[in-house]
Amino acid sequence: MTPIDTEALRTILATWAAERHQRLFEDIAGTLQAAGIRNQPDAELVDRLVAALPHAPAANAEGPGIDRELGAALDLLEGATSQSEALRRLLDGLDAVVERCALYVIKQGIPNLYSWRGFEGTTAKAGSPVVPPADLEELLAGRQAWLGKGPGYQALLAPLARMEAAEARIFPLRLKRKPVALLLVDSGMRQTLDHHQALRALAQAASATLGSLAGAKEEEKAPPPVDHPTLPTMLVQDPIPEPAAPALDPKVRATAERFARVLAGDIELYFPAKVEQARTQGNLYGLLRDELDRSRHSFVERFGEEMEVSHGIFGRAIIELLCEGDAGRLGAAPWA
Repeated sequence: MTPIDTEALRTILATWAAERHQRLFEDIAGTLQAAGIRNQPDAELVDRLVAALPHAPAANAEGPGIDRELGAALDLLEGATSQSEALRRLLDGLDAVVERCALYVIKQGIPNLYSWRGFEGTTAKAGSPVVPPADLEELLAGRQAWLGKGPGYQALLAPLARMEAAEARIFPLRLKRKPVALLLVDSGMRQTLDHHQALRALAQAASATLGSLAGAKEEEKAPPPVDHPTLPTMLVQDPIPEPAAPALDPKVRATAERFARVLAGDIELYFPAKVEQARTQGNLYGLLRDELDRSRHSFVERFGEEMEVSHGIFGRAIIELLCEGDAGRLGAAPWA
């Protein structure tokens, strides 16, 4: 028995179907033309069709829409009056630009989850530490400008969601060239993450805002110049002064002051409501006893109890940064 040539049969059927489809199309076109029907799509229909199309990679090109959203996000950043407020406003501005975003504050080289947007139903807790994989270590060390998907993204995403997005970016936020926070953005349920360059520019603007706010704090702490009055001809005998504390090496002092400011800044980042309450009502130590004692222990462990007792570097940083220079707002701290 001769075998059936299935390929030839398939070709015949395909040719027949194509011919029938062509004749059907011609009949329909002729009927519409005879009836004078015009199906010219209007602008509204075109807009609806374009909106329904999946976003292609070419959508990364910036346009008027992203200009407006980026401008609004930059305006939010510009109005921030503290570093913690700048971080919150950064996430608020990103709401209209990306599907999901999150911030991680760097503490002693470890990213700690700070806040997030778009991760619905998550059970994440602020302050969750993330052990950085090798690629994230490269970013923290300044050897990478940004990261895409990889072990670093997976580690940062783990506290927030199980499902990875199709595309992601991680940008560092720097203060004096040192990463102090990480910004994670991803495409969520979409296939692409649009506007890469605009997102990177916004991260750089956030870094500049953090630096500007830190600089303003430094200026506030600088004492005003003092005009020395003319000395009287007769001097009243002053009491014998107590021996002055030993002078510190300028480099050691600068390092200690910087570390004390970092510790104070961490407290403000993690407990902004209590810090604000203390600024209004006083008693910062009563509200944040454990956190303040733990931070002071870290300072003393690094620089020694004698330095803090003699120079009060940590205590002064707490009063200046968290109590806005008013020692009365600190409360009854045993080490103050």
